Amino acid sequence: MFLGLSYEIVGAWISVLLTLSIFSYLYDDNPFYKAAEHLYIGVSAGYVASLSFWTQVYPNLYGRLWPRIDNSEFGIIEKAWYGIYKVLGFVYKPAFPDGGIEGHEEIRWIYIIPLILGIMMLLRLVPKLGWLARWPIAYIIGMAAGLRMYGYLNSDVLLQIQASVIDFSQDWISIINSLIILIGTLSGLIYFFFSKEHSGIVGRISKLGIYVLMVKFGASFGYAVMGRISLLIGRFDKLIQYTDPSYAYATYWGLGIVIVGLILWTTSNKKNNKRA
Repeated sequence: MFLGLSYEIVGAWISVLLTLSIFSYLYDDNPFYKAAEHLYIGVSAGYVASLSFWTQVYPNLYGRLWPRIDNSEFGIIEKAWYGIYKVLGFVYKPAFPDGGIEGHEEIRWIYIIPLILGIMMLLRLVPKLGWLARWPIAYIIGMAAGLRMYGYLNSDVLLQIQASVIDFSQDWISIINSLIILIGTLSGLIYFFFSKEHSGIVGRISKLGIYVLMVKFGASFGYAVMGRISLLIGRFDKLIQYTDPSYAYATYWGLGIVIVGLILWTTSNKKNNKRA
């Protein structure tokens, strides 16, 4: 309970105020919208950063560098290495419990390299040492480009070629669909073929490619719009739900607060403009 209100009611009021603050952008770029926008971006960035650390960095990096294993046969290097871990455990015990992190059976020394690169990237916050961040950034960009190249080659090229192959052993409806995909793919590719002037048969085929691309873009845009509309309907359902007395009429009060705030903000802007 919070001041006699349940967490559910407080959450409903926050949800209503943030939702209506975002909708207030339809009137103008106002302080309500800016506050909700900054809060949304900040919370999203913090959530993604926290989730990435605990689900990716922590188990895959720290878990491999300091695993929970038998330390009876540790040499000088291993003992010194786990001495660093004890210091980290002194700083934040829940993340670095005694004995190591569970999940792996041996120390993977090769993971010291990404650890160093990660520290170098954080040095971006230090002006005099910010140049060191260029090395991990270059590594990430190069590695991601190589991995993405394989992914795009597999999904956008090889699978597209496979989908364009006509299997004449299927029924006639499937054959017609395959022909449409093949003709649409070839005409779309010819539209982007600029080594020959688009005239004659090439021009007619490229024009067909334009129609195919427009159909594709229209379908993708319609799909995106329908997805956003479904989110909008969900928000309206919540606003209607929060008009119930069990939520202390959160929607009504929130709407009143936003409207009054916009009126005061508009009046203040008009007075400032007159003085200027």
